[in-house]
Amino acid sequence: MKLCTATALFIALYIFLFGTSGCNVSPPPLIKTAKKPIDSINMPEGFTISFYAKNIPNARSMCMGDNGTLFVGTRNEGNVYAIKDTNADFEADSVYTIATGLNMPNGVAFKDGALYVAEVSKIWRYDNIEANLRKPPKPVLVNGSFPTNEHHGWKYIAFGPDGKLYVPVGAPCNICEEKDERFASIMRINPDGTNPEVFAHGVRNSVGFAWHPNTRELWFTDNGRDWLGDDLPPCELNYAPKAGMHFGYPYCHGGTITDPEFGKKQPCSDFTPPAQNLGAHVAPLGMLFYTGNMFPPEYKNRIFIAEHGSWNRSSKVGYRITTVTLDQNGNALAYQPFAQGWLPASGKVWGRPVALLQLPDGSLLVSDDYANAIYRITYQATGKP
Repeated sequence: MKLCTATALFIALYIFLFGTSGCNVSPPPLIKTAKKPIDSINMPEGFTISFYAKNIPNARSMCMGDNGTLFVGTRNEGNVYAIKDTNADFEADSVYTIATGLNMPNGVAFKDGALYVAEVSKIWRYDNIEANLRKPPKPVLVNGSFPTNEHHGWKYIAFGPDGKLYVPVGAPCNICEEKDERFASIMRINPDGTNPEVFAHGVRNSVGFAWHPNTRELWFTDNGRDWLGDDLPPCELNYAPKAGMHFGYPYCHGGTITDPEFGKKQPCSDFTPPAQNLGAHVAPLGMLFYTGNMFPPEYKNRIFIAEHGSWNRSSKVGYRITTVTLDQNGNALAYQPFAQGWLPASGKVWGRPVALLQLPDGSLLVSDDYANAIYRITYQATGKP
């Protein structure tokens, strides 16, 4: 009873001081989030995981501003957040609400002092955002011509080495053919929204991509189709060194699996196979190349993938972070788990990794839209011979 009274007094005081509108800074969200068994996450020896931020509802894609502001998109909440760690202790101090009421604003990207936010059919830009977190500026519409279909319509966005903004458009279905070539693709546009073009075809639903730090060529995850059974088809990690390549959807999956509905129209040999087949239904989302110096040297340029986890499999898979090791020629050598424990033996999932972001010190941030949290993964040598 005393706790409820104290909470009510806090809310009343906040409204008295700030009102219900105007000032756009958000107080710590009054969301009850159960304590998560974060200590149960298993990783290689020397790695540690901790909370960077808690109570971030539906935390999805992330990007970092020039002045250290972490921007976080959401899918179900319709909000975009800014998170500050003002005392540099790697724990969030302040959370600001940049936007509300948007249509699946999953994707966020940062360039030249501006925050770019992707809705299903629109890309917005918030100029000089880090100087205006308490009162964000009115957004500028960059491009409002993307398809409005919400099925696989949420977007991950990022700026490539060419300075263009890459914007995927997922297939508006589980499996189908569409005359509009923008569906099942990764597109790119100029920062001002002009010159939209399809960069990669045959991509069912990519919600994460990155460029190799040495070759500066695009790699991306892709979610495989549903309803071919528990173990088919594999999800994919793909490699697109140039524009115009086709990766098989809806005709071929995993490089060798002919689709039962559309596969007779074009053989798998017509398409580019995956660089690495991932687990079936693991739902790979965010990915990055590790370029920091905190982790052991063997992790340099290794791919980290956030596997969000299955939703329609008889037994759950995914709910983990995996890595893919490449050789000097870019060929995949090993695909293996890195961090597991969000799916315990009981089968009661308590977290779902979504996106990855490397901090300047070499640690990794991981967003979790199920646990409403952002984690930080660090490494310290154990000192053992």
